[in-house]
Amino acid sequence: MITRLLVANRGEIARRVFRTCRDLGIETVAVHSDADAGMPFVRDADAAVRLPGSTPAETYLRGDLVIAAALKAGADAVHPGYGFLSENAAFARQVAEAGLTWVGPDPSSIERMGSKIESKKLMEAAGVPVLGNFTADTASDDDLPLLVKASAGGGGRGMRIVRTLADLPGEIEKAASEAESAFGDGTVFVEPYVESGRHIEVQVLGTPDGTIVLGERDCSVQRRHQKVIEEAPAPGLPSSTRQALHEAAQAAAEAIDYRGAGTVEFLYDPAKDRFYFLEMNTRLQVEHPVTEAIYGVDLVALQIAVAEGHSPQVDVGEPNGHAVEVRLYAEDPAHDYQPQSGRIARFEVPGVVSAFEGPSSYGIRLDSGVGSGDEIGTFYDAMIAKVIVHAPTREQALRQLAGALAKARLHGLVTNRDLLVNLLRDPVLTGGDMHTTWLDTADLAALAAGPGAEGTAQLSAFAAAVALAEAARLGRPVQSRIPSGWRNVVAGPQVTTFLHGTDELPVHWYGGRTFRSADLECVVVTAAGPDVVEIEVDGVARTFRVFTEGDRVDVESSLGHVALRRKPRFVDPSTQVAAGSMLAPMPGSVIAVRAAVGDVVAEGQPILVMEAMKMQHTIAAPYAGTVTELSAVAGQQVEAGAVLAVVEPAESEGEDA
Repeated sequence: MITRLLVANRGEIARRVFRTCRDLGIETVAVHSDADAGMPFVRDADAAVRLPGSTPAETYLRGDLVIAAALKAGADAVHPGYGFLSENAAFARQVAEAGLTWVGPDPSSIERMGSKIESKKLMEAAGVPVLGNFTADTASDDDLPLLVKASAGGGGRGMRIVRTLADLPGEIEKAASEAESAFGDGTVFVEPYVESGRHIEVQVLGTPDGTIVLGERDCSVQRRHQKVIEEAPAPGLPSSTRQALHEAAQAAAEAIDYRGAGTVEFLYDPAKDRFYFLEMNTRLQVEHPVTEAIYGVDLVALQIAVAEGHSPQVDVGEPNGHAVEVRLYAEDPAHDYQPQSGRIARFEVPGVVSAFEGPSSYGIRLDSGVGSGDEIGTFYDAMIAKVIVHAPTREQALRQLAGALAKARLHGLVTNRDLLVNLLRDPVLTGGDMHTTWLDTADLAALAAGPGAEGTAQLSAFAAAVALAEAARLGRPVQSRIPSGWRNVVAGPQVTTFLHGTDELPVHWYGGRTFRSADLECVVVTAAGPDVVEIEVDGVARTFRVFTEGDRVDVESSLGHVALRRKPRFVDPSTQVAAGSMLAPMPGSVIAVRAAVGDVVAEGQPILVMEAMKMQHTIAAPYAGTVTELSAVAGQQVEAGAVLAVVEPAESEGEDA
C-alpha cells in the first residue's frame, strides 16, 4: 500500500495528482526547481524538496536527484505525471531499484513503445494499421509531404512538416536539436504526412485481469503540432470505425502486456474512413479530464490502484454527455504563437464548480498550475490552465466553454484566450469538420482577434480614460470635489493616449459635471468611478470594470476584455533602438548564430535561433542588407526586447550613392 507519494513533475499535473492523493489519504511530496520555489504546487504538497537550478536539464530531468529527494522525504512511490521523465524506462527502473513503487507501466512497456520507430514495427506485427517510414536518403518527391517526428517524445517538439526534399536534411537537424533539448534524446524519424487528417486517441487501462478501453478523444485542433482543444467522445465517427479504433487500441496494449493508464494515438483520414497508428503514450495524458468527465472515473486513482497490484473494476458503459477541454496558454497567436512570460495580474474563471476533479454533475472544471499573482517563467511550458466543460450535449459544452472563457478575467499577459473563444464558436469546429492542419491554413489574425474591433476598443478605452480621470481626481485631497477635466474656459477636448497592442489609441474627451466623448456619438456616461464606469450607447447601457496596474489598464464588459497600456507623455531616449534592429521576442537563450558582422543577407534569412519554453524560434533579417552589429553569442541568456543584431538595408537599385 502506498502511503507517501512523490510527484516527479511540476505545475498543473503535480497539483492534479496531489488532489487524488488527498482523497485516498496518501501523503504527498513535491520536487521543485529554484524557478518554481514559490509556485502553488509546492504549497499544495505535504513536503517539498529543492532541486538546485532552473532549467529542466538541471532539475526535473535529473532522475538521480528526484530519486534522492524521494528517499530523503520518506516517500514510497513516485508518480511521473506527463512530460519530463514520464516515459523514460531507465528512470522507471531506477525508481524500482531504489525500493520505490513506480506509478506507471512496466519499464519494458515504456521501452517498446518509447521508440516510435520500433513501436510501429511492433504494431504492424500485431495487426494495427501503420504508416510507412523514410529517411533522408530513401525519400523521393513522390513521398511528399513528409513529417519529421521525435522518436522519444511528443507535444509538437521535434516535429517538422517538409514539403520539398531540399529542406529535409535541415528540418531533420532542427527537429533532432529540439528533441534533444526537450527529451534528452535527439532520435527522429520521417513518415508520410496526411493532409487534413484527424487526431483520434483511445484511452486504455491495463490491469492484471486485462485491458479496459475508456473511449476515445478527438485532439485534432492543434497549433505547431501541439493540442489546443480536446473533446470526448470524438464527434462524427461512424460506429464501425469507433469500434475498430477501440479494438486496435486494445490489441496495441495487449501486444506489450500493458499495465496502467495509457493512450493509443491514431491519425484518422475521414475521406477514406481509415486510421493509422501514430504512437502510444505510456503515461497519463494532458487531456485526461474529458475522459474522466464522460465516464465518471478518476484516472489517477486507477493508476495508483494498478501500481498497488489491484485490478480495479470499471463499469464503462455508454459515455455520459460530452466534454470539451481547452489549453489556455501564455502566448501570442497573432505573432506566430510567441510564448509570453511575466506576472499574471489576475486570473478568474466564472462558474467553476470543481478543480482537478470531475464535477458531481455537469459543469466547469479548472485545472491550473498558476493563479493571480503567479509568474509564467521562461524555462517551462507556457500553459496557464486547462478549462473543461462537461455538458449533456456537444453543442452545450462548446457554448458554455466559450462563454466562460469570454467572461474570464485574465490580465497581465497576452494569451490565446480570444483565439479559443473564436475557435469554439467557429462553424468548422461546431460542425465537426476540424483537422490537424486547420489552424495552419485558417485566417489566424481573424481567429485570434478578440473584442478589439475599432468601436469596441474605442469605447473601452473611453471608459478607461474616464476611470483614470476619476482616480486622479480622488487622489487630489484638496481639489477632489472639482469635477474631472473641469476647465474654466472650455477649449479643445482632453486627450488620453493608450496602446492597444502595437497601435496607438487616442481618446478625446470632455470633463466637467459629466463626461463626453469627442470620438463617439450617442454615448452618455451615467455613472463614473475609478473602478466602474457605466455608459449608455444609443439607448443600450453597459457596465465597464476598469483594472489598473502600473501602466497597464484592463477593461472588462459584456463586450469582452480589452487590454490597454497608457502611453507615456515623454519617451526615454535610452529605450530607442536603431532601424533594422532585431529584438528578442521573448526571454530565452541564443542557441545558434548563423551570420557574422559584414555578411550580406537576404530578406527572411535566419540570423539567430533562440530557445524559449522548450521551443525554437528563428530570428530572421527584416530585409535584404548587411549585418552591421551582432551582440549575441550562442549560449547567451537574453531578455525580451534585447537587441540581438542590426541589419543595414541594401541600397535600392538605381539609387544615387
